Amino acid sequence: MRSSAASGGAAETSQPWPDAPEFKVTTLSYTMSLMPPYIVNDLGLRKHGYKINPLGMGYLPHPDGRSIIDSGTNPSTYASYGQFSKKDGERIGPYYEWIGRLAAIMHPLLDHTPPHLGSLKLRDIKDVAMLAWTLKKRGAIGEQTVADITRLFTMSCTDLLDRWFESPVVKGMLSINGIIGTWAGPFAPGTAYVLMHHSTGQETEGQVASWGMPEGGMGAVADAIRRAAEAFGAAVRVNAPVEKVLIKGGRVTGVVVKGGEEIAAPLVVTTCHPQITFLRQIDRKELPSDFVADIENWRSRSGTVKINLALAELPEFTANPGFNPDVHGGAISILDDIDYLERAFQDARSGRPAARPFSDCEIPTVFDKTLAPPGRHIMSMFTQWVPETWSREPHRAELEAYADRLIDRFHRVAPNFKGSILHRQIIGPYDMEHDYHILGGNIFHGELTVDQLFHLRPAVGYADYRTPIRGLYQASSATHAGGGVNGLPAHHAVREMRRDGALRT
Repeated sequence: MRSSAASGGAAETSQPWPDAPEFKVTTLSYTMSLMPPYIVNDLGLRKHGYKINPLGMGYLPHPDGRSIIDSGTNPSTYASYGQFSKKDGERIGPYYEWIGRLAAIMHPLLDHTPPHLGSLKLRDIKDVAMLAWTLKKRGAIGEQTVADITRLFTMSCTDLLDRWFESPVVKGMLSINGIIGTWAGPFAPGTAYVLMHHSTGQETEGQVASWGMPEGGMGAVADAIRRAAEAFGAAVRVNAPVEKVLIKGGRVTGVVVKGGEEIAAPLVVTTCHPQITFLRQIDRKELPSDFVADIENWRSRSGTVKINLALAELPEFTANPGFNPDVHGGAISILDDIDYLERAFQDARSGRPAARPFSDCEIPTVFDKTLAPPGRHIMSMFTQWVPETWSREPHRAELEAYADRLIDRFHRVAPNFKGSILHRQIIGPYDMEHDYHILGGNIFHGELTVDQLFHLRPAVGYADYRTPIRGLYQASSATHAGGGVNGLPAHHAVREMRRDGALRT
């Protein structure tokens, strides 16, 4: 059940089983990574209950009885990968060093407002020059580095990983960050960038690619942000969806919420999916035609399915019996190899759910005892793929069968798994779109493809958090530095408001 007072949207903690309210799940969004420390510190989130438990780097239990336990850059990790290829075990350290170096160079882009590339206005030229100077200071200027970054933006995960590794299992494990939440398989051009994008996190210990699980579930993050906002004097209302943005003379004057109440405001920030704000809440005649065309053509395909489980006990993996925090406290990958992932995507692309689904699984209760009774556990399974058209119809029976197949596959590597399941919740693309307004079920509010990134996100000329309507700003996951629960779009939008003199403190 969802709380009527919840303020997190897709970042919520819920109790989905009325007959078992003692179990709480991170309903949709389930990990933290890209929120920088300066946002956490500036908002004082820790004093409002914000706490992140570390998430292990990754675990892949293979059906042949072997496994990969990735615990960071150390001999144990190298030996684990080396089970599948001695060469790959020797290469994993240099690969992490390489991808970490590029992620560190690219990370400043997340902190910058995208400039107006191609504009001849003095302010825009200065913005481009400032960004170039910032990257130069990070060492980004150099033929080899520029070539490496170009490859990341254009190559597929498979082509990139082929340059480093030979084992299909190793390449499958390492390609996960390139396809997670994405309507693309590991062979699709551009997925190499998504892989790097998910390697720029700073959560937990400030490491590249470090991730964490929020204490109390993702809803606790939203609650901490809400309490921080209220401490700064904000008034928070829930269950008051905006039906219309009021505009007069090209300037925003307020909004109309459900029920007809008008709220006057000279400054409005939208964090809705752009197709909701600009195609539903605003009359198109108020907007430039080229802007409307960009928004109409904005792609938000997905095909992801979230499955939440209540477990009587932890999985007992054949490859690694007994409790191991690097196993049970990490991201557990259900796949065979890189071809397994591609076949799953091609199934969905052909209009049918994956015969052998992929899943990224986490067990937050290994560290967080607030989500389940003693000895019981919660498992979060972020799974892929079903047809992207499934956002239009519920497909309940097919989703149940899809979940059964995934659970059967998990059971192959953990023989106690199926019998440990007490409750399950299946959330498909239709539910994500109609219950949470995540169009297409895309967790990023728009695909992370080269033509939908940086100065093109979400429309040409409006990647700087402004909109064609004066006084109306945007800070959704479809703007630069989204998606993910990171606070960056809102932080940058406020910075631009101050730059415009629209917001003073």
